[in-house]
Amino acid sequence: MRFFVISDNIDTVTGMRLAGIEGVIVHDADGVTKEIEKASADESIGVLLITELLVSMCPELIYDIKLNRRRPLIVEIPDRHSAGRSKDSIKKYVRDAIGVKV
Repeated sequence: MRFFVISDNIDTVTGMRLAGIEGVIVHDADGVTKEIEKASADESIGVLLITELLVSMCPELIYDIKLNRRRPLIVEIPDRHSAGRSKDSIKKYVRDAIGVKV
């Protein structure tokens, strides 16, 4: 099982590649839909990371996958241009999700 990232900017994909995670860059809703469907069809992808902006382009598809499919696990990630979260939002998310203070 591997991770895969779908992002709207090169910086996020480059950073993930440094961590060993492959990914693609898309800029429109059609591209997001195509890449999500392609990643969902790949049995080796277990976790799909998608930037906040791209999630907002096709929320119905993403929520359908989250609710009705067992794989892949879709995780919405902030990118460097994200303004909607506080600086400790990832720590808060982990603490709320699994009860571990980071």
